[in-house]
Amino acid sequence: MRGGHVGFVVIFILLATAGNLSGEFAGDYSKLSGIIIPGFASTQLRAWSILDCPYSPLDFNPLDLVWLDTTKLLSAVNCWLKCMMLDPYNQTDHNECKSRPDSGLSAITELDPGYITGPLSSVWKEWIKWCIEFGIEANAIIAVPYDWRLSPSKLEERDLYFHKLKLTFETALKLRGGPSIVFAHSLGNNVFRYFLEWLKLEIAPKEYGRWLDDHIHAYFAVGAPLLGAIETVKATLSGSTFGLPVSEGTARLMFNTFGSSIWMLPFSKYCTTDNVYRRYFSGGNRKYHHAYHCDEHELKSKYSGWPTNIINIEVPSNRGNEVYPSVVETPQTNLSGKECGFPTQLSFSAREVSDGTFFKAIKNYDPDSERLFHLLKNYTMFCHLKFRSYHDDPILNPLTPWERPPLKNIFCIYGVDSKTEVGYYFAPSGKPYPDNWIITDVIYEIEGSLYSRSGNLVEGNPGATSGDETVPYHSLSWCKNWLGPKVNITRTPQFIWSQVGRSESEKLYLTLCL
Repeated sequence: MRGGHVGFVVIFILLATAGNLSGEFAGDYSKLSGIIIPGFASTQLRAWSILDCPYSPLDFNPLDLVWLDTTKLLSAVNCWLKCMMLDPYNQTDHNECKSRPDSGLSAITELDPGYITGPLSSVWKEWIKWCIEFGIEANAIIAVPYDWRLSPSKLEERDLYFHKLKLTFETALKLRGGPSIVFAHSLGNNVFRYFLEWLKLEIAPKEYGRWLDDHIHAYFAVGAPLLGAIETVKATLSGSTFGLPVSEGTARLMFNTFGSSIWMLPFSKYCTTDNVYRRYFSGGNRKYHHAYHCDEHELKSKYSGWPTNIINIEVPSNRGNEVYPSVVETPQTNLSGKECGFPTQLSFSAREVSDGTFFKAIKNYDPDSERLFHLLKNYTMFCHLKFRSYHDDPILNPLTPWERPPLKNIFCIYGVDSKTEVGYYFAPSGKPYPDNWIITDVIYEIEGSLYSRSGNLVEGNPGATSGDETVPYHSLSWCKNWLGPKVNITRTPQFIWSQVGRSESEKLYLTLCL
């Protein structure tokens, strides 16, 4: 979701060619550009319509700030929701209001400080300030904001986002004479991954590698949820407010209308799809069915290789009918309480979350499950509007493990050693939707062990350390699988910036600032 504040930063510099530093830039460093791809909820959205808000002195007019204007949120929450929510099935705007992403650096530097604290309110502002301090030119830093509510295929279909991103790289090369350095944060890494796959359809295979070499010198993956983020599950079932003055139920209602709501679901590192590329416009209304398969390690390993099961959920027993008429995968041991009428507890691994098994299992108990399963697996035509689900996306199924991008230099930057959520226990709350689930317990990773919220030690597969407070270490550290024989690993305290002098930090600052 958003990169958490962390105690330490681990930097992995991954070089593409064995035995030599082929990624070193031989030209003038002043010719490099920096392209920023922000994370989830880190781009300002502005109204693109007129909406009269009854019982409120504040209306929404074109170019008014929507995400995030907390004044209007507090005074006219229903109007604000109309401007934020999308149709969950085809990702179109509300019929009374629409919003679009802002442009330029101002769209990503600051949202609404004072109500939201931490990195969400000011992700890039200080970084850009450092770059200016060290003399970086204004046209050397380029932001590429996007509508973070949309699924990747919808970003291209509605906004031609990836076409524009390609032109951004090409313009930067012409403007400054050198390649770009990509800085992606959180969901921005998923966006960049999709762009690299999309690019394969736009450039001749023999030219693909040359285009990357000419236009991208290095890629900085900051807080990348390479195998997904656990907090996405919490936001899906019980809501995550991001510090906003709204209820968790309202936040859940909004979040589950976004096509991006499942872009960062946790998934198994052992499951992939066929590597088949087809153009968007080929086939018309043809359905795509990419084979989703898991290797033998998925069957042999516990929890899909994650520290523990992602979801443990208690559902009411159904005395009259079959408890789970739609789920054949449910083990019989999970149904032991059915005859007695006791609640049934089911557990789901990362694979069962990302392949839709979980959403099928609770479809009789939660109205959002059908919408989310639709986003995962169903391809539909609605009023001539195409919507491609994640598993049937002809470019890439994002819920599959990353391979190393074919770039010269990759810097994986993420935090460790923070208490990070890795699993949840849910139960019915007795309240109506959207507040129908409550979290009864949380499993955390910390210091190489797993603990429940009450402090009890939990059995599982803990990693060597813990994550960055938001994304588990298992997901953040997936890029270690890309390591070659030439690698430089640096572990540094977060507060190093205030402790080292300018002469010591200047080189690193300039590296991060281009």
